[in-house]
Amino acid sequence: MIRARWNEKKESSKLAAEGRLLVHFNSERVSVYRLQDGELKLLKRERIAFDGSSAHEVLAERVGEFCVGLTEFSEVLDNKTTRLHATGVFQQLPQSEAAALVNSLYVDTGLYFNIVGPQLEQFYLETSVAACGSSEMMEGLIRREFRNAVVCGSFQQSLGYIEDVIVRLRGSGTEVLSPPSTRVKPETVGTDFILFDYQDGLKNERDTWRHKYMHVDAFRRADAVVVCNPGGRVGKGTIFELGFMSALSKRVIFTEEPQGVSVLFPCEVGLES
Repeated sequence: MIRARWNEKKESSKLAAEGRLLVHFNSERVSVYRLQDGELKLLKRERIAFDGSSAHEVLAERVGEFCVGLTEFSEVLDNKTTRLHATGVFQQLPQSEAAALVNSLYVDTGLYFNIVGPQLEQFYLETSVAACGSSEMMEGLIRREFRNAVVCGSFQQSLGYIEDVIVRLRGSGTEVLSPPSTRVKPETVGTDFILFDYQDGLKNERDTWRHKYMHVDAFRRADAVVVCNPGGRVGKGTIFELGFMSALSKRVIFTEEPQGVSVLFPCEVGLES
């Protein structure tokens, strides 16, 4: 355990020193950046026409081949050190094809392929122009990655940790769709199902489902779901919620490397862009 935590600290230190790789795929080119100390540095830009390839198998092969070459810039390529973002032709894929592409690339590379929706892309572009007069989408992304998000985790065991993450998200301008408040109803403290001050009381034990469903239903509107898992722990309730996230093809970001998850799935680790 001590060795594992030491290795995690070394990896975090290395990432902080080298900066995270950000890659943007669009219909005609791929741009590779390094993000360090809040600054975006262009490392490589290559013309690759993807718009003639509509099948996810072809796209996955071409994107995968490019990702292999990223070792030129970093010895470690994983879902903590490397972020892939895609627009253009990738936005035009039917949902089933897009999901198949994301799944295929995750299996082959271990990386999450984030297909940015047109509205979110426009938000990034507007943010970039307002912040620095640039038309580069990635400049907007590093300044405000999420318009909104849902935060999940064990409210019984990790409420303080979750509150810190919520404060951090709101500090960056992100609207937290759920939970909108973390003030616990006193009468539910220490129970198996705590309620917050904006929630009404339970009618019966089955009514817990109504409150759970209202929380997971917010996934649909969120740019991302942030899973708070201090020490890597993922509770049973969160595992249940992960099924909803996967079914909606939602972007999932764990705050720490998940432990004890029997089926690995496309996700990212670490909040920093």
